[in-house]
Amino acid sequence: MAEDQIRYDVLTQEALRGVVKTVLERIAESGLPGDHHLYIAFETRAPGVAISERLRDQYPEEMTIVLQHQFWDLEVGDKRFEVKLSFNNIPERLVVPFLAIKAFYDPSVQFGLQFGNQGAANDADRGLGDLPALTEESDDAAGVPAVADGTGGQSGADTGTAPASGMDSDVQDNPVAEVVELDAFRKKS
Repeated sequence: MAEDQIRYDVLTQEALRGVVKTVLERIAESGLPGDHHLYIAFETRAPGVAISERLRDQYPEEMTIVLQHQFWDLEVGDKRFEVKLSFNNIPERLVVPFLAIKAFYDPSVQFGLQFGNQGAANDADRGLGDLPALTEESDDAAGVPAVADGTGGQSGADTGTAPASGMDSDVQDNPVAEVVELDAFRKKS
């Protein structure tokens, strides 16, 4: 097979990150419509990520936030977004570059996106899990997603589970209905 010099994998990742950016821009302008709420998982040590040392110590690799009931000052730029959330009743401002995002999921409509390393050829080969990792239990403390549930507390950090109270019951029964991965766009040889 010929070498991909156009880098369709990079172009596809950029386009899908554009979907996340557009959604966040709409929410920043008009708020969350209907029952929509967003889970956003990101790498806490990626370049450009700004979180408190307290959160970075607690979540050294990855953190998942939920934009649902209570979040403030959502600002969306060309390369990043900023938002204020409450963790254990302590307000925190997070700055997340779009390139740091690993997963984006809206359980109200069962829509999710997964992202690999920029330009990576195959997400599955790098060991990226499916989106249920955002909602299923994990015994590995480093893999436990931090979830700011917008209710003034942090759910999931101590138990290893995402908040059941902030999720639709059908999402818990069937956490992922549709995940768009790069392999879906590749020609099978």
